[in-house]
Amino acid sequence: MSNEWLDTIVVARHDATARIVVLDLVSPAGAELPEFAAGAHVDVLVDGAAGLVRQYSLCGPPHDRARYRLAVLAEEASRGGSLGMHRLRAGDRLRISRPRNRFGVSDQARRHLLMAGGIGVTPLLAMAHELEARGAEYTLHHFARSRPDSAFLDELEQNPRVRLHFDDGPDDQRFISATDLGPPDPDTAIYVCGPGGFMDFVISLALGAGWPAEAIHKERFAPVEDAAAHTAGTTFRVRLAKTGGEYEVKDGESVLDVLLAGGVDAPYSCQQGICGECIVRVLAGEPDHRDDILTDRERADGMFTTCSSRAHSPILELDL
Repeated sequence: MSNEWLDTIVVARHDATARIVVLDLVSPAGAELPEFAAGAHVDVLVDGAAGLVRQYSLCGPPHDRARYRLAVLAEEASRGGSLGMHRLRAGDRLRISRPRNRFGVSDQARRHLLMAGGIGVTPLLAMAHELEARGAEYTLHHFARSRPDSAFLDELEQNPRVRLHFDDGPDDQRFISATDLGPPDPDTAIYVCGPGGFMDFVISLALGAGWPAEAIHKERFAPVEDAAAHTAGTTFRVRLAKTGGEYEVKDGESVLDVLLAGGVDAPYSCQQGICGECIVRVLAGEPDHRDDILTDRERADGMFTTCSSRAHSPILELDL
């Protein structure tokens, strides 16, 4: 894993809802933390002995380098990540990576529509802070099952640019796509984050209304497909342009796993095709893209995720 770990201390902890904990992290030396842009996430070494690493979005104001703020949902099917984070208390030490960002605010858009489902509000809350500081035009739509399930409710309710939509709320707070989403606008960008079903629904609404795919920016917390779907397929070979080495990738193996087993210093982090850390460039061959992070333009430019994608051609040459 290509991480430079930073030591932090949990300086504050509180339960935002029955299932969401908010953690504030600071440097042990009181130094400033690395700067980040809205939409960024960090890798968290939840369990060093087990090598358990998870990714969490930074939800505090990007200009505040004194502390990082994370909000973590206790997943019912947790494999130890979210439950480990919920066990943290003030004073505990935590190792994190430097912030990474593939979900930033568009510099081309004049207006911004932020669509947050549940815990997906975390990166979009940071975007709201940044857009507020810029004086930019934006609306944040926050969807939750109910008020008790909504984290940061006090902060959201005080912002006139936020629209709250609760499943058990009155009809006048329901989301109406014709007006809340509206017709395509070349000066507007849409940002979507939350559970998979919610994201698929919003994205399909936007595409169905005629919004171009490049206007829709998204970040998922989990892959659309399972790991088996990522690695299933016929055998092919990977050639590394810088060393000339060739490696066979069989059915059930990922390109990344094969490269790491061969001693190649390949970049990676989540190994699920959602963080973008493993992206490399394809120099020759036909990729079989199975990630959920690259845009059509990035794929056309030769970008490729080694942890979740395969090849249609017998040989794939990578810029490694």
